[in-house]
Amino acid sequence: MLDRNASTETELAPPGATATFDTHPRRLADFATLGDALDYAAAGRCGLNFHDARGTLTRAFPYAELRDAALDYARRFVALGIKPGDRIALIAETGPEFAICFFGAVYAGAWPVPLPLPTSFGGREAYVDQLGVQLNSCDPALLLFPPELAEFCSAAAANAKVTSRDWDSLAEIEPAAGELPKADPDDIAYLQYSSGSTRFPHGVAVTHRALLDNLRAHGIGLKVEDGDRVISWLPWYHDMGLVGCFLSPVAMQMSVDYLKTEDFARRPLAWLDMITRNPGTSVSYSPTFGYDICSRRMSSQTRAEDRFDLSRWRIAGNGADMIRPDVMQAFVDSFDAAGFEASAFCPSYGLAEATLAVSLMPPGEGIRLELVEENELSGGLPGDDERPRRYRAVVNCGKPVTGMEVEIRGPAGEELPDRGIGKVYVRGLSVMHSYFRDEESTKACLSDDGWLDTGDMGYMSKGYIFIVGRAKDMIIINGRNHWPQDIEWAVEQLPGFKSGDIAAFAITGPSGEETPAVLVHCRVSGNEERGRLRDEIRERVRAITGITPVVELVPPRTLPRTSSGKLSRTKARNLYLSGEIQPYDIAA
Repeated sequence: MLDRNASTETELAPPGATATFDTHPRRLADFATLGDALDYAAAGRCGLNFHDARGTLTRAFPYAELRDAALDYARRFVALGIKPGDRIALIAETGPEFAICFFGAVYAGAWPVPLPLPTSFGGREAYVDQLGVQLNSCDPALLLFPPELAEFCSAAAANAKVTSRDWDSLAEIEPAAGELPKADPDDIAYLQYSSGSTRFPHGVAVTHRALLDNLRAHGIGLKVEDGDRVISWLPWYHDMGLVGCFLSPVAMQMSVDYLKTEDFARRPLAWLDMITRNPGTSVSYSPTFGYDICSRRMSSQTRAEDRFDLSRWRIAGNGADMIRPDVMQAFVDSFDAAGFEASAFCPSYGLAEATLAVSLMPPGEGIRLELVEENELSGGLPGDDERPRRYRAVVNCGKPVTGMEVEIRGPAGEELPDRGIGKVYVRGLSVMHSYFRDEESTKACLSDDGWLDTGDMGYMSKGYIFIVGRAKDMIIINGRNHWPQDIEWAVEQLPGFKSGDIAAFAITGPSGEETPAVLVHCRVSGNEERGRLRDEIRERVRAITGITPVVELVPPRTLPRTSSGKLSRTKARNLYLSGEIQPYDIAA
């Protein structure tokens, strides 16, 4: 493992970056509004730090500078005619400009609305269409974007009849004089689109009170320490990146080091390099695929202990998607020699509709598993099937955060006992106010007494929550429930496949019956070889689940992902049925 001399408290920051330790007394998000949180953080020495693709610091941005710039922009927004309650849509590029615009909107009483950057899938037309749908949903007074995206964003804004400008042009606006509006804790702070919000977007309206309640619970759950420093590559248009790695550090006066998401995608090990160079204790989150890609990159690298020192990685958070225990073990195997401790893993469960965190594993407990019999996962009783028993390892996602209630309910709405699998409901101050301008969808998931139907399936066990899948993803064949994750996992065990290569969902067969379909990224050529692979996949799924699927081999990088990088089964199904995903033509 790399040698590193012990640092004093005043040295615990990368050269030129904002401080890690601060003499300013820490407050764990106990503020009335988000603006109040930045006001307090600005009195200290912490802040945001932006790095290039190789992890080299390009700009340190103390919270004091962020506050001054945001107040200036707030007055420019007022000069443009922005009023309290107006929406300001922002392309969420990881950089100081977005941070200034976001807090400038907050100080002006407007609602910032982070929107995604283009991805490598779909191209210009798909991105312009997606932006247009979200702009029509949030109905902003203004769209702000990086100058380099002017062509895309101007087109989307024109289609939606929205005023737009690149954020550099704000410098030309003369700031308005006078007092800025004072926010109330129950005012809306921002709108958050969930990662799958494309064709039918749901803008989650989050109040200042809800946000600060969740951030405080987050800080308590992680047992934030004075030497903690956040390292993040997560996008700011997703709740884990925006709330967990941008707003949370502001509200808890922590410094953050950022790597752009696209830079992480090209050079994932730069993330671990940044953690290595952090002389404090690191708090860093990732979905499962982030850990997976780092492990895979190490297979062709030098020894981990010669390049990395991960011994100070205190919280290795995992969330935003189903947590894969095999992937996490592979990460431990790859990096334990570099000082990574498996106990640093911090599984969590959350969703934008609850602001962010619903549950967190207590620090130091790591990943814990329970084996659940397949019939129980499918809604039956243990052993009520003639086939041999099969089990799935389900990851413990921790305990509900402070102030959050969790209930597991059965089909009739009854609360289930421990280990009873049903739909997950949550209630607390940090549950969303509503879906913006969508009363019907709000009422469909949020009861009058504040219980939110998450749409997820899971169970409680001795105070911990276990998530087994999304209710809408469940495949029902002949009255029996099957989880797509189990089908996808079965295929991933074959050589040459990885997480994200397979999408399983139900389609309607020629006779009107439900049939499972499996789309698989294919990297082999020749009809004969592809035919053998298709048959092997079909037999593998049949052996594991007892069902015979339709198997379609598709070109690599065909399966769509959400803006946060997760596989989108719903979109894959729609694209397949519409003919936009074209499988390889293989002779029967």
